[in-house]
Amino acid sequence: MLLPQTKEREYRFKLALRMGLPIFGLVMLLVTTTFLSNDQSLNPVYLIEFILLIAFNIYFIFYIIYNSFDVRITELVTKTFTKEYLFKYLKKEIKKNDNYTLLLISIDNLHDINDKYGIKNGDKVLNITARWIGNYFKEKGLDNFPMGHIKGGDFVIGLRHKSSKHFTMLELFCLKSDDFMVDDIEVKISVSMTDTLYSRQLDYLIENLFELQAANKEQKIIKENTQEIDPNKLESFVIAALKNRSFIVMSQNIFENNNSNIQECFVKLKTSDEKIIHQKTYMKIFDKLGLMADFDFMILEENIVRYKENNDKVLAINISPTSLRNQKFVYKAKELIISNKKVKDKIIFLLNESHYYSQTFKYNKTLNSFRELGVKIAIDRLGAIHSSFIYLRDLDIDIVRFDSFYTKDIKSIKNRSTIEGFSLMAQERGIKTWVKMIETQDINEIVKDLKIDYTQGMYLAPMIKKYESEK
Repeated sequence: MLLPQTKEREYRFKLALRMGLPIFGLVMLLVTTTFLSNDQSLNPVYLIEFILLIAFNIYFIFYIIYNSFDVRITELVTKTFTKEYLFKYLKKEIKKNDNYTLLLISIDNLHDINDKYGIKNGDKVLNITARWIGNYFKEKGLDNFPMGHIKGGDFVIGLRHKSSKHFTMLELFCLKSDDFMVDDIEVKISVSMTDTLYSRQLDYLIENLFELQAANKEQKIIKENTQEIDPNKLESFVIAALKNRSFIVMSQNIFENNNSNIQECFVKLKTSDEKIIHQKTYMKIFDKLGLMADFDFMILEENIVRYKENNDKVLAINISPTSLRNQKFVYKAKELIISNKKVKDKIIFLLNESHYYSQTFKYNKTLNSFRELGVKIAIDRLGAIHSSFIYLRDLDIDIVRFDSFYTKDIKSIKNRSTIEGFSLMAQERGIKTWVKMIETQDINEIVKDLKIDYTQGMYLAPMIKKYESEK
C-alpha cells in the first residue's frame, strides 16, 4: 500500500474518532447523571441532557460529514495525494531533512490519449501509471514516500537524501518506461529531478522541475542541476540587470544561397558579480513580473541604436508575442523604427508562442502594421508546438523556422517528409523557410536538397559576441 493510501486511512480513522468521542462523552455524562439521581421519577435535568444530546448528535454528525466532503488528502482517480496536501506534506519533509529530492514524472501524451481513447481511458491510464510508478519505487526498496498528482499527467514524488543517490535508479526508470503500455495504449513518460541543494523553498523547486523537464523531454535524459544562482535572489538579479541595462548580445550568421545576410541575436543578462543568466531562466521571470515588454523594447532599442548606416545585415530579434499585444510596446517600437530609417527592411521579429492566441484578426493587424514599416515576421519552432502550425495558417507572416528536433534527426525519412510537407505549405503561401542546428556536412547537404531558404548552425558559422552593454 502506498503512503497516500495509508495516510487516507489514518485521516478517515481520525475523523471517525472526532465524531465518536464527543458523542460517547455525552452519553457517559447522561448515564452518570441518571444513576447518581436518587429520584424515582425522571429527573428534569435528565430530560434536558437527553434533548441536548440528541440535538448535539444530529448537528455534530452532519457537521463532520459535510466537512469531510471538502477535505480529501487523496484523489479519487489516481489514489495519490491531492496537490494541496502534497505541498503541505513536502514542506514539512523539507524542513525536517537536510537533503531532500523531488521528482516530476509526467505522462506527456495524456492529452492525445484523452482525445483518441476518451477521458475514461485517460483516467484509467492515470490510475494504472500511478500504481506502476509506486510499485517500481517499492521494488527499489523505497517505502512511505509522498506521491501526488498536481495537474494533467504530472506527478510529484518526494525522496529523502540528495538527488545523486537516486540518479542511477531514475535512469533505469526512464529505460523501463519506454516499453510501458496500458491496454495497448502507448504511454510516453518523462522525468526530471531536483533537490534542496538548488533551494529549500518548495515553490522554487517545483518551478525548477518543470524547467528541467522542458529541457530534457526530447532526449528523456535526466540532468543534474547546475544552477549557480540562488533562486531566492534570482528575481532581484534579473530586475537589476534590466534596470541597469546589463547584458551581453551574441549573434550567429544565417545563410541564404551561401550568402550570410541575416544575424540572429541572443541575449544573456549579467549580474553585478559577473554571473550570467541565460534566456530560459530570465524569460520566465520577466513573464511572471510583467516586465517582458520592457525587456523586449530595451533589446530592440539597443540593436537599432548600434546599427551602422552601411550595414547590410538583417537583424533577427526574438520578440515575445505578449509584447506585441502590449499597446505601449507597439507604439514605442513603431516610433523607434520610424525614427531610424537605417533599419528599414533590416529587422526580423522572431516569435515563439506555446499557446494559441485566438484573437488573430487583432494580432494580424498589429503584425501587418510592423510589416508596413519594413519589419519581417517569422514564426519559430514550426512542427513542435501547436500554435506555430495554426499561425502558419491564420497569420500574415514572412518566414517560418522549423523546430530543431527535425534537424537533429533529419536523416529519418519521417522527419524529412515532415519538413518537405511544411515547406510545400509555406511555399504555396509565399512564406520562406528556415532551418537551424545544422551541425554536420551531412545535415547541410540534406537541407540543401530540401531547398530550404535560410540555413543556420555551428557547421556554417559559430556564435560570436556581438556587443556588451556599457555600465
